[in-house]
Amino acid sequence: MGALSQQRVVLGVTGGIAAYKSPDLVRRLQDAGAEVRVVMTPSATRMVAATVFQAVSGHPVRSDLWDDAAEAAMGHIELARWADLVLIAPATAHLMYQLASGAAGNLLTTICLATSAPVVLAPAMNQAMWRHAATQANRLTLESRGVRCIGPASGSQACGDVGPGRMVEPADIVAALSEPPAGDLTGLLKDQLKGIRVLVTAGPTREPIDPVRFVSNRSSGKMGFAVARAAVEAGARVTLVAGPVSLPTPAGVRRIDVETAGEMCAATLERIADADIYIGAAAISDYRPEPALQKIKKHTDRLTLDMVKSPDLLATIAARPGAPFTVGFAAETERLEEYARQKLQGKRLNMIVANQVGAKLGFDEDENSVLILWQDGQESFCRMAKCDLARRIIATVAARFAAVREVPGLQSGNSAAKLPDCKPGTSE
Repeated sequence: MGALSQQRVVLGVTGGIAAYKSPDLVRRLQDAGAEVRVVMTPSATRMVAATVFQAVSGHPVRSDLWDDAAEAAMGHIELARWADLVLIAPATAHLMYQLASGAAGNLLTTICLATSAPVVLAPAMNQAMWRHAATQANRLTLESRGVRCIGPASGSQACGDVGPGRMVEPADIVAALSEPPAGDLTGLLKDQLKGIRVLVTAGPTREPIDPVRFVSNRSSGKMGFAVARAAVEAGARVTLVAGPVSLPTPAGVRRIDVETAGEMCAATLERIADADIYIGAAAISDYRPEPALQKIKKHTDRLTLDMVKSPDLLATIAARPGAPFTVGFAAETERLEEYARQKLQGKRLNMIVANQVGAKLGFDEDENSVLILWQDGQESFCRMAKCDLARRIIATVAARFAAVREVPGLQSGNSAAKLPDCKPGTSE
């Protein structure tokens, strides 16, 4: 029997153009054994008639929070309790904003707030809307609360644009719901780091030039935050030391905000004695200027900054007596494996996660690929969403930590699901 067999699914349909695919999705969910009730937003009813969904589902369609007959029995609460799964396809940018802000202005968003069932979105929108910082911030907020996104897919769009934003095809949505995707570690992470204390650093640092200017880098912090969230999924007690980023704190994570390399080093070293695993995903500034006390005026055509080297936090931690299992990150523009292996050996790390950076690679992107190295082995993962990549990284860290430390109750060996090898930084 499939995972959808005898499951009660509330299918939410919003007013995206991809709503024309949703009746087919109803039938495919039913073919997989699910019972489906459809809830439409007012905008969705202008795209596809409610009678179409009633015909294919065999049940009345709900669209109005103020339906006197249904709400006499608190229909929105009844549906919220009835559902084993709430699936919204298509999920528009506006719907994602409403869910992220906790709005309950219509029947569908009210059900999402009232249900204890998993909520899954199949986003669909113009490629520029999907890439917009507001949409991505809403996505991260929702994922931090346990909402799952399937897609979007890339390709040609109704508006004529090409790029990410197409709703994943109904057959593929059902396949993703019916069984974990190849290599999916969401369930497999459970208890792999139960009770283990993990300290993560993430994001950039800002080094002041004067009271109004600073030197920094392009790190968004997305990878480090995803790693912290994945460690929580694995059962770890996670502390996150974060540089200046605008990202929501993952659920279950204790967060400490810092700004400069000195502050990040101090905050991390203050807590390192309590960590079993340290994951240094932050992009700490290698050099910092001696800041001027007052704003530097434009008196000359050139400005020369005298930079001094910042403390090497990663090497300092790895060299400590009784050091935690230490995982570094390496972002390189060339000779990825060579430079990463030099860093692994030179700093005496237990493991290093290396990724290629450059145009459309690494920084500010929602996808990445990595090469993971340790003293006598390696693992590579092809380009995928950073939240999924983080789970693979944590699974590999958990396996190596158990093998090295011989921790009772933790699985040793490489438990990360095998994916096709590829050159990090490329996509298939």
